[in-house]
Amino acid sequence: MRSYDFSPLYRATVGFDRIADLMDRALSADVAQSAYPPYNIEKTAENGYRISIAVAGFSADELSVEVKEGALTVAARKAAAEAPKTYLHRGIATRAFERRFALADHVRVAAASHADGMLHIDLVREVPEALKPRRIEIGRGQQVEAKAIETIEA
Repeated sequence: MRSYDFSPLYRATVGFDRIADLMDRALSADVAQSAYPPYNIEKTAENGYRISIAVAGFSADELSVEVKEGALTVAARKAAAEAPKTYLHRGIATRAFERRFALADHVRVAAASHADGMLHIDLVREVPEALKPRRIEIGRGQQVEAKAIETIEA
């Protein structure tokens, strides 16, 4: 396993701590992480995404979707069966799972739906107006005066 030192990145940038932490987490992730349940991540629009997770055998009541501190967590716990069943072949896995997805800044969960053994989670990236690009007018040879928009009396 290789180890990378991100301290030069911290010294030369301001405000990119989350990116370095994300890269560090991705490089040190456990390779033997379970692939269960299978999932897809698709881009549905310019600022829209959808995570589709195969959750065959789980009802909507047995699934939970939670967003906390920039991470989306999807978990499932199978309810206890009333009467034990005897299977001749059991090919549908209904074991409990927890899957985490790191969300970028300004990405929020818009909706979640459960249909046909699939859990669909729709995400939307909403960039605040203050962060959108804007054109700044350049004055031509004249000095620009700063004008007070509103004064507050003490």
